[in-house]
Amino acid sequence: MSQAPSNSTLWGHPKGLYILFTSEMWERFSYYGMRALLVLTLVAATEGLNPGFGMSDADALSLYATYTGLVYFTPIIGGWLADNFLGQRLSILLGGILMAAGQFVLFMATPHSIDLFYVGLGLLIAGNGMFKPNISTIVGDLYPRGDARRDSAFSIFYMGINLGAFIAPFITSTLGESPDFGWRWGYFAAGIGMTLAVLTQVFFFQRYLGDVGKIPGAKQDIANSGGKKQPLTKIEFDRLRVILFLFVFVTVFWLAFEQAGGLMNIYADRYTDRSWGDSIIPAGYFQSLNPLFILLFAPIFSFLWVYLNKRDKSPDAPIKVFVGLLLTAMGFVFLILGLFEIQTTGKANMMWLVLAYLFHTLGELCISPVGLSLMTKLAPLRLASLVMGIWFLMPAIASKIAGEIGAFSETADQLTFSQELAASIGLNPEYSGLLVVFGGIAVGLVAFGLVLWMISGMLVRWMHGAERMEPTTTAEGLEQEMEVVAEHEGIGDTKK
Repeated sequence: MSQAPSNSTLWGHPKGLYILFTSEMWERFSYYGMRALLVLTLVAATEGLNPGFGMSDADALSLYATYTGLVYFTPIIGGWLADNFLGQRLSILLGGILMAAGQFVLFMATPHSIDLFYVGLGLLIAGNGMFKPNISTIVGDLYPRGDARRDSAFSIFYMGINLGAFIAPFITSTLGESPDFGWRWGYFAAGIGMTLAVLTQVFFFQRYLGDVGKIPGAKQDIANSGGKKQPLTKIEFDRLRVILFLFVFVTVFWLAFEQAGGLMNIYADRYTDRSWGDSIIPAGYFQSLNPLFILLFAPIFSFLWVYLNKRDKSPDAPIKVFVGLLLTAMGFVFLILGLFEIQTTGKANMMWLVLAYLFHTLGELCISPVGLSLMTKLAPLRLASLVMGIWFLMPAIASKIAGEIGAFSETADQLTFSQELAASIGLNPEYSGLLVVFGGIAVGLVAFGLVLWMISGMLVRWMHGAERMEPTTTAEGLEQEMEVVAEHEGIGDTKK
């Protein structure tokens, strides 16, 4: 006999919501805490005060690209397994255990064994694939269809995502970047966070969630349709075409955005004046800017979309993505402006990096929650988790390409074209590699944005009205805006 979720509430919501909030918060703490350290650990000299693995920038960024690409690819497999065999609950438990083990393996491997370090990364990749595409779907299952509380529930849940991402670097980078502790203790702290996420599941999920999320979605869909698989309709096919088209443009955005954990992390470490009074701000702290700006600006964007929708002036989703691409491009312009200050004084003011993260976040708020909300409206129920896995394939491909582009910056300054371009705007040749990478990304974002603007009308027609299920209250809008989890971290309510 199945067990229903607990009827007890806290602040008007089922207590199970806050259990999910806590588990997701600690999982994001673990992920972002580790991400803030990864590239810096790899490039740190083997004989320094805080020894690392002594990789070149190119090799470290290439490894980072492979890791993040697989982190976003494996949810496709994890979503399919959850849909057809395991159910969401078992998937996220197994995923959490694998990720906790992975963090502790990184702790044991650093700085002695790169081979063992690879094993730890592999465990994190596998666990992430089981965890990422499944936990958010359970949030919607706590509420009946049409329940007005569902929207605010997602706002609360995604606050947990960004809270974990915001806090993590302050702990892991403080430990990891300090010679008194070392990189390995940053990974240990990330492992503690993931362990807390698993313990939350073990001790509280059954009590407060009952059997929610235990039945695979495909089996549930067959049961709902009287035991028969239903073919896709023409409208469903058209909506899947929209997903494929948006795949290209959202991938371009993530290609730019994912420079945050790679090349921009090196930019913060080597080229940014991080002095604050008598102390030096750890480079990893800048990784907290994105979730901080999300927490600050998501309510503003929510109010803006609701305000425009009530006046029937809300732009279509493709136009919002177009604006997001332009804002993200502007963020790279600030990094290029910082190069001129580096050339003059040796270091760039922190302002340039802060402005870059700000505009990248503003671009994310135009793209990630809008696209994520659209996926939940366009995806057929029986393909819900798989479509969400495809959503994560976008940053998977982008992350791999992003890392390779970041790695290219190490040798790009040797090209005649790069040197001539730098000279034409008054930059020395040694900064031409960063100029070409940051400038090329900015130009690419603008170019793809213009193409999207030109085909936006066709995409809207293929949506068959799905995109017009717009929020009518600020609470509904905030639910969409909070579905950004920095590096797009939750997957939304696939059962809407």
